[in-house]
Amino acid sequence: MSTYLPVSMIPETPSPISMLAAAIEKVAPLQGLSADDREWLAQHGQEIRAKAGEVIFEEGQPAEHLILILKGEIHVRRTRSGPAALFIGRSGQMTGLLPFSRMTNSGGQGFAAQDVWALLFHKSMFPEMLEAIPSLTQRVVSTLLDRVREVTRIEQQSEKLTALGKLAGNLAHELNNPSSAAQRAAGGILTELSAVTDGRFRLIELCLSPDQVTAVQNWERLVRARSLENRHREQIDVTGREDELSRWIERNGFSEAWQIAPELAELGVESADLDPLLDFLKPEAVQVVLAQFASSLRAEHYAQAMLDSTSRIFDLISAIKTYSYMDRAPILEIDVPAGLDATLQMLQSRMGHVTVVREYEAGLPTISAYGSELNQVWTVLIENALEALARVDRSSKPEQNGCLRVVCCQEADMILVEVWNDGPDIPKEFQDRIFEPFFTTKAPGQGLGLGLDNAMRIIRKHRGHLGVRSEGGSTCFRVRLPINQLQAY
Repeated sequence: MSTYLPVSMIPETPSPISMLAAAIEKVAPLQGLSADDREWLAQHGQEIRAKAGEVIFEEGQPAEHLILILKGEIHVRRTRSGPAALFIGRSGQMTGLLPFSRMTNSGGQGFAAQDVWALLFHKSMFPEMLEAIPSLTQRVVSTLLDRVREVTRIEQQSEKLTALGKLAGNLAHELNNPSSAAQRAAGGILTELSAVTDGRFRLIELCLSPDQVTAVQNWERLVRARSLENRHREQIDVTGREDELSRWIERNGFSEAWQIAPELAELGVESADLDPLLDFLKPEAVQVVLAQFASSLRAEHYAQAMLDSTSRIFDLISAIKTYSYMDRAPILEIDVPAGLDATLQMLQSRMGHVTVVREYEAGLPTISAYGSELNQVWTVLIENALEALARVDRSSKPEQNGCLRVVCCQEADMILVEVWNDGPDIPKEFQDRIFEPFFTTKAPGQGLGLGLDNAMRIIRKHRGHLGVRSEGGSTCFRVRLPINQLQAY
């Protein structure tokens, strides 16, 4: 018996063989065993009883026992690596190290979630056990296959959740800026509405004549028309105009130059444009008119900012719909460049220091395909390119950005998509393996090695081809998809 087995869990008075044999009959993979086979297992197994909370085995220790869980639950916590933080072994399951399994170490810390009653068999007994119970071989192999399928399902689910988490993070970042800008603009509009209300009453107090009101309206129209000629000047001209306007306001004994001058200068108003106001308005009226005009300009700027921000949010939502093909049938006529653009937009927040080059051939035909699945392929390829670019040390030349180049064109009767990056080369010994499931060059916990495998399966599903070429400081993933997909389904 292994020294790793907790001795404290071995009962002082073992359970009767008949009781153990009856409990073994309830273990799903062993149902249907003869009474003699169950009795053999009951006689040769090591009975343990663990109280809730007790640790049965530690993560990383050698795996040496087949475990028949007769009662209770064993939870396995993975703290070092691996996709699942928790695996649960329940009553009636056969788990642990199985014959023919390649398991060497425990994948996590196993503890009793509730009182556990189990029967353990050390690996040294496996040959004798299989010889004594020949039918156990098929039962063990079936359990191993079920385990592989379940682990693969968990790995794939974890890969999808990881991708979803990245996508959610990118969206949160992209939506944060326009939503914050819209919120600030809405607050600014409320402030200006309050200022307009105060100014309206001040204008009423001035009792302007109809001719004066008309003159003010004509002056504003003239200033706005002239401003169109000045809006394209350099920023230094805006600053200069603001200084001149501030001096004009102060020279004529008006206040609040800091509130009035910036807005007028941004519009393109010159100090000479203010002189006509003195011809038909009293000084106190000029002050109110200029303050109201500046306030209305600020409100217009805020409104435009809200339009731009909400337009950006609308574009992102449209990109999400295009990316996921929401509310649409799975097989559609797909515009491949549009799918590439939607994917790039979803990953925009990770491209702050990356130069993106799009090379799309005009007039490309659509293809009949699973749009959301193809977008998964573009996501994997572009993310891999961005991760490669992030590994480049540009500290010596920070002005040089990494380059991501996306090409889409027609090649004979195929649509060709290429995703290039100028990051580190993929070692030649890895280039033939990167499409294998679970193969990854990333650190533990950072990748499961399923992204490119999933991409390969999707491309093959569409009767296409996916390959890679990496040399000379340039890596290219190349996808070919047939335009005529009638035979793909």
